Amino acid sequence: MRPDVLEGDVSRAAIAVAAIAIGLFAPLPAAEADARARPAVRVEREIARLLRLDLPVRCGGLRSRYVALTFDDGPGPNSQLAVRILARAHAHATFFLVGKELRYWPRIPRRELRLAALGDHTWTHRDLLALPNSAIRRELVATRTAIEQATGVRVRLFRPPYGATDAAVARVAAHLGMVEVLWSIDSRDSEGASWSAIGAEVARQIRGGSIVLLHENRGQTIRALRDLILPLLRARHLITVSVPQLLALDPPSRAQLRAGYAGCQAVHAAP
Repeated sequence: MRPDVLEGDVSRAAIAVAAIAIGLFAPLPAAEADARARPAVRVEREIARLLRLDLPVRCGGLRSRYVALTFDDGPGPNSQLAVRILARAHAHATFFLVGKELRYWPRIPRRELRLAALGDHTWTHRDLLALPNSAIRRELVATRTAIEQATGVRVRLFRPPYGATDAAVARVAAHLGMVEVLWSIDSRDSEGASWSAIGAEVARQIRGGSIVLLHENRGQTIRALRDLILPLLRARHLITVSVPQLLALDPPSRAQLRAGYAGCQAVHAAP
């Protein structure tokens, strides 16, 4: 394929992403399948489908150049730097916020919302598998309320700390109208990987439809983001989107969702 043709395709895809505004998005037209539907409607329709299926999302449909970078455990001291790096690269992302931290960084969620979607990462970052349903609900409701009060935007995404989940956790999140989002690529930054190792792990696994797990309050992650991950995505003609954008533009199939992590490794999943 000629380079100019490829660049043209990437530009058109980037325009499609821009058409879906961050969060639960402004009603601009999208240049993908079902292009006449308003982007916010497409997002809500896909969220409704996922809530009915009651299965966690680990990746998109693997049929596009879109990838979702996700950042856990904020807000914190590196959050503003992460936002600046993403903004300079015209990149989008998703931040899963810990509720108790919002009191210390009350302005960060609105800044992140300029280029990212926001999700619920519980109030105290406890292992939800060790809690009764009533406590799980309190963890989620408190954080969702704090984010919504800080931003005025409805929270539709949830990620359990440590990825620790089961049917009870998923059921509580679904009853609250939030889709459970896991990941297909673990950057290993939470295990103490160096910035070069983080970049290498992402480079080894990244593909269209990937959801990448990162942590915004680790210095090595920020360096890997700036110096390795974003340049790599640009070189491979992959386009960063928020998780809601990925769901609207390249939704996972039912077969993928049922297959779990293995469904994110298939070349093409059946619809």
